[in-house]
Amino acid sequence: MLTSRCDGHMARRANPLFPRFVLAIIVLGQVTIAPIIGFSLTYLLSINNEGDQLSFDIDLAALDWIIVAGLMYGSLSLLLALIAGAYSPASVADRGGWLTVLGLRRNVNTPELIDRARLNLQRSPYGKMARLVSSKTDTYDLFSIHGGLQILALPIQVALIAIPLIIMEGIPERFVEPERAFELGMVGYFIALWFGLRIQPIYSRHLIGIAAYFRKILARISKFSWILPIIIFWIIARVMLQLSLERLDVDYQAWHNVQLEAVLMKSIMPADQIPDAAIIDFLVAISVLPVAVFTTISVLAGAHDMPDWMRDPEEKLENLNQNLLEEESSTNIDTQSSDEISEEFPPWRRTTNRTESDESDNESNEDESRMIDLPFGLFDD
Repeated sequence: MLTSRCDGHMARRANPLFPRFVLAIIVLGQVTIAPIIGFSLTYLLSINNEGDQLSFDIDLAALDWIIVAGLMYGSLSLLLALIAGAYSPASVADRGGWLTVLGLRRNVNTPELIDRARLNLQRSPYGKMARLVSSKTDTYDLFSIHGGLQILALPIQVALIAIPLIIMEGIPERFVEPERAFELGMVGYFIALWFGLRIQPIYSRHLIGIAAYFRKILARISKFSWILPIIIFWIIARVMLQLSLERLDVDYQAWHNVQLEAVLMKSIMPADQIPDAAIIDFLVAISVLPVAVFTTISVLAGAHDMPDWMRDPEEKLENLNQNLLEEESSTNIDTQSSDEISEEFPPWRRTTNRTESDESDNESNEDESRMIDLPFGLFDD
């Protein structure tokens, strides 16, 4: 039983080389391809309604801005996911943390620093999500887990869009100057992202089964299920955000004056090529992409073998009980086999010396029996 269980565990860990490679490609696609596709659907294609006919036009002049903005927003989203999710591989924790790896700390490889780095990794959102994925690989495949977690991340993405908007437009002007409203909204965004990534492992643990099953259904509908939820939510969020800002009569073009992204854009390309609604795309990108990238990185980490110090205490206790049961069962099997052998062959007894002693006793008895009893006093004078 122990051999079969170990073989099954090794087989499960020997196969995910291809899924891990695909997940690494997905991370790269979420950082580069996903924002470019989202911007292309908004600016590259234009729909014109002329009478009763619809015509589609392709604006190639916006292609430069789409590529530059897509790569910039994707890189920013990757940076936000790594920082807010407290990304730290197990190899980094074994060396004492990022400060030790980067050479910013003098006392290196001390047990106290290593234990502290391991504890921080266990408590981080990245570590919790990796443990969650590792514990579910016995039941679901990696792609189902990844798709399910992407679906469960939608509430956080919605909150990341709504919270900055509520802060920027919900606080009266007598409390916050209009020029500072965007900056205050970004502060609210970072706080929401920080707490959102720490809440995600908590509710995902209870809903991962339902979400993974729903992802399987989605995979049967489309082969692009790994990016389809992101694109769909991107389009819906983009349309809803623009309609909300226009309905509230918000002058979002004024936000470009205080937006760091717009300053960088103007230094890279001419200002006349930057769309007026670029700020909306910025809000959508930093709300959708960081959570999606963080989820994929966590699934990629959970596909590897977890060190013993990364496992949950409950999982360790369960494995210990399982090992004890297997040892007891193996001991019972050995006992039964030894009993069967003893029934087939009688126990060994040493009979050589005993036979010789019995023969000597018999000879002495015979000699004594052959002796003639003489009457007393027969040869007396």
